[in-house]
Amino acid sequence: MTTIPSVLVTGASTGIGAAYAERFARRGHDLVLVARDIARMEALAARLRQENGVAIDIIQADLTKADELATVETRLRDDARIGILVNNAGTAIGGSFIEQGTDDVARLVALNTTAVLRLASAIAPRLAKAGEGAIVNIGSVVGLAPEFGMTVYGATKAFVLFLSQGLSLELGPKGVYVQAVLPATTRTEIWDHVGADVNALSNVMEVGDLVDAALVGFDRREAVTIPPLPDAGQWDAFQAARQAMLPNYRNELPAERYRTSA
Repeated sequence: MTTIPSVLVTGASTGIGAAYAERFARRGHDLVLVARDIARMEALAARLRQENGVAIDIIQADLTKADELATVETRLRDDARIGILVNNAGTAIGGSFIEQGTDDVARLVALNTTAVLRLASAIAPRLAKAGEGAIVNIGSVVGLAPEFGMTVYGATKAFVLFLSQGLSLELGPKGVYVQAVLPATTRTEIWDHVGADVNALSNVMEVGDLVDAALVGFDRREAVTIPPLPDAGQWDAFQAARQAMLPNYRNELPAERYRTSA
């Protein structure tokens, strides 16, 4: 890209998405903001235009609705100025798995996985053809920790991580950078969705700190960025242990431990 690429940010009206919009605007990027709350986006856009002199477009969209999601997909496919996608929109719901309504769970999956997948799919071919660009997918450490008890939410975030890692392997050689960002407890409105008081929680990271850390990882071209993790060696060890198992997945016969009864 001969000019600074535009950045499309989903879930841009508040929280992590709004912070990404602010940080990229400071860097001189024009923006496309996507969210349901148009009033908040207009207020954010007005401020960022005044402070940074960037151009900002707004798309009001509920990404769980096929027609509105398709509008954003079309923009990503057709607008060659957009060189960075921040797949941030997501939600959570309260209660245990057996307490959650099926329709609520389906909407959660639609936003946290299907929308992420479709938007990445819309922009990836164009970026790969251009040989540059970036896709940032916001996951969660919950996707690594079923022990945290957020079964469906965690499953959607595990999907985001796997998708990001797979895309990184596939698109990286074509010049496209893919980053998965895994926040832990962060001060956003998602806690209202699960009926929790974020002020009653401990070790809560502020949104600005989270996004600033994620952008350090972005600038370093990390495939996976975990802002709260103090020891990068732990992630490296996790990856090494996982990769050490790969050759053993191709055995013709079941492992000996499954060929004897005990």
